[in-house]
Amino acid sequence: MRDAILSIQSAVAYGHVGNSAAVFPLQRLGIEVWPVNTVLFSNHLGYGAFRGHVVALDEIEAIIKGVEERGVFPRIAAVLSGYLGAAALGEAVLRTVERVRSIRPGALHVCDPVMGDVGGFFVRPGIPELFRDRIVPQADIITPNQFELAYLAGRDVGGVADTRAAAAAVRATGPRLVVVTSVRDPDHPDELSVVAESAEGSWVCTHPRLEVTLNGTGDAFTALLLGWYMRCGSVPEALSRAVSAMYALVDATRSAGSLELELVAAQGYLVEPPTLFPAIPLG
Repeated sequence: MRDAILSIQSAVAYGHVGNSAAVFPLQRLGIEVWPVNTVLFSNHLGYGAFRGHVVALDEIEAIIKGVEERGVFPRIAAVLSGYLGAAALGEAVLRTVERVRSIRPGALHVCDPVMGDVGGFFVRPGIPELFRDRIVPQADIITPNQFELAYLAGRDVGGVADTRAAAAAVRATGPRLVVVTSVRDPDHPDELSVVAESAEGSWVCTHPRLEVTLNGTGDAFTALLLGWYMRCGSVPEALSRAVSAMYALVDATRSAGSLELELVAAQGYLVEPPTLFPAIPLG
């Protein structure tokens, strides 16, 4: 029985965000993915204009039910979720995870708690609280950025040491692994770090900072982290591989002058990045 991932996220025809950023990297790593698309847009909202529609909640749940009726829920090793357009979708994700776990105990829920960034929140009212109080505590792996971690932990977060402490506080609420992206250290402005905190240990993976703003990087990173974790079962190796692949992908996108991740052109880097940034244990 080959394992698969059920990925509940948005989708766009043009560009790479949500499932349109997560599915291909997982497939490139040789992992079966069953995408459930929560929106069907022409492009992401960063362009200022788009066409398409939000998929009705009852239709999303009907699609998930249809997958279950194929008798394949025992194959689901993980449910992957990200941006929530509405709180009701979050409740649907929770119900799905509960159902999957009832059939396959031990199935992971990997959640990117998308709420905001340095500029503030950009989701609907009530969604940050839903992530903090309901979704994050029952998730196995979460991948907040530094801003989102600060909200979840209820404290200011500075450099790597602060991030690790805040991640430990959030992990105490339920998740087994907290991986924090876009960690900025005031003493090293030319670098970015990713910090992983788990019961087995803590690690930091640091790389040069690339001056580029792109959409979908968090979606792709979370997929790569999950994919590598499923392949190797090691948090530090999965962290190193995912960070290194994302760095190479973003660098290739910057070099191409593209506004969208060069997932197809740079697909080789998803599996074999040219530079491997090590995951360093934090004592």
